[in-house]
Amino acid sequence: MDEAAVADIFAAFGPVRCRRMFGGLGLYADGLMFAIAVDETIYLKTDAGLAAQLEAGGARIFAYERQGRTVTLGFWSLPEAALDDTDAAAELARRALNVARAAAAVAPPRRTPARSRARR
Repeated sequence: MDEAAVADIFAAFGPVRCRRMFGGLGLYADGLMFAIAVDETIYLKTDAGLAAQLEAGGARIFAYERQGRTVTLGFWSLPEAALDDTDAAAELARRALNVARAAAAVAPPRRTPARSRARR
């Protein structure tokens, strides 16, 4: 999936910035990553409530193999119906962005590397 396709899907949501990462794209709004695009699929950052809603709509969790194990993250696929309905995609993106905001609010502050502190 390319940046133009992402912009089309989230046209009703607003501007989305894409950054290449891990063979896919990180999707950002207001400086927060709210989704990823991997192998032609968009996955939204979720909490338990949004994950349950997406799962009920046929979405699947983002998973990959690492050292013989399946690793899952808190990202669920955007339902097929939302790919053709920009209003539905926008509503789900807003919810995912709210999940990202909530996670950022409780995340511990990032530490400055020791080399940077020593230069001050």
